[in-house]
Amino acid sequence: MAKSGKGPKGKKITLSVAKNCIKITFDGRKRLDLSKMGITNFPKCILRLNDIDELDLSRNMIKKIPDSISKFQNLRWLDLHSNYIDKLPESIGQMTSLLYLNVSNNRLTTNGLPVELNQLKNIRTVNLGLNHLDSVPTTLGALKELHEVGLHDNLLTTIPTSIFKLPKLKKLNTQRNPFPKGEESDMFIDSIKRLDNLYLVEEKDLCGPCLRKCQQAREKLNRIKNMAPATPRKAIFSNLVSPNSMAKESQEDWRIRATSP
Repeated sequence: MAKSGKGPKGKKITLSVAKNCIKITFDGRKRLDLSKMGITNFPKCILRLNDIDELDLSRNMIKKIPDSISKFQNLRWLDLHSNYIDKLPESIGQMTSLLYLNVSNNRLTTNGLPVELNQLKNIRTVNLGLNHLDSVPTTLGALKELHEVGLHDNLLTTIPTSIFKLPKLKKLNTQRNPFPKGEESDMFIDSIKRLDNLYLVEEKDLCGPCLRKCQQAREKLNRIKNMAPATPRKAIFSNLVSPNSMAKESQEDWRIRATSP
């Protein structure tokens, strides 16, 4: 007999379920993939699997990350994008093996980013895009190993100088922020022109609303480019009344000479 009533919003994560979700990556690392499972609460049972190298909890409905996440001392790759997280725990600073952190498309504010982030001395990639940040925490300027930073789709009006001065920074995405217009904006653009755009999340990994937003932005740029087609350049003959006029005159002169006795 079928059970009545509403079913669970998401799959219940037990230790057994979690173990079956562990995959070995192409470079031999252990990845626990619990993405797209409708999880609403951080499954504490996975803390017993603290020997994993990578953890993917993206595209769920998680609101809070517990302090106990620091038990993943070997974790190098942490993906929490597309959840409802509004604050990161201070203990995240203890995860000093982290090389990659993706918390894009959440509800993070600047106050929700702990100062302890500056302890992630080995981190290479941080994606804070699609959140509610109104300023960039200066703690990011202390992460000298950073290669890639995502700050797109926030409420930023400026970027700290400390970010531009990061010695190994190669890619920075600051698109779709309310930066000032006019001369100040030009100066800002000049200060980041040496950096490439950064897209840390592949198209196939984006949720529906995020993918549509990015596609609409790309279509808008394409329309702007197509509105001003290049005008073909015309040849300029400054010394001629019309093209080949000199050749025509020379030809007539040759004909007269050829027919004269």
